[in-house]
Amino acid sequence: MVQAAGTARSPEPDPEARLQHALDLAYRHLGRRDRTVLEVRRHLEDKRVEPTSIEAAIAELCQQGYLDDADYAQRFAEDRRTLDGWGPDRIERKLVSVGVDAELIARALATRDEAAELEAAVALLRRRLAEPPADDRARERALGLLVRRGYGLELAHDAVRAVEGSEAA
Repeated sequence: MVQAAGTARSPEPDPEARLQHALDLAYRHLGRRDRTVLEVRRHLEDKRVEPTSIEAAIAELCQQGYLDDADYAQRFAEDRRTLDGWGPDRIERKLVSVGVDAELIARALATRDEAAELEAAVALLRRRLAEPPADDRARERALGLLVRRGYGLELAHDAVRAVEGSEAA
């Protein structure tokens, strides 16, 4: 095949070089914070890495321990509960959005018992409310706060009742 002058094609990189490029991109992406397999896959796709290199890079990262969705889900759930006061529903929605498997999410959320969830919801209300809800409007606002944070409606009602009861005593 004859090529025009000045248009010499560079040879295609070998599969090992393409894999190394994919790994370099993934390491850089993982260096900022922990990621799920889906997040890394999407990043590599956005960088136009070919599918075979993506799969090989993800397999290697999993084998090296850099990608572990179960560990990610566990740490994420605990951090969001502890640091941000998120409830299980909000944690679940976020984990689903980053591609964590439903079984792994269920395992991560099962580590916290309902009494601890209620205690966290009550603590959140005490921090955010100057005084216990005195009327229906204040109760609705307190419930809304908890539901937006990802607590179930029944648990939110229990927390509001606990705050009202503890202040009356």
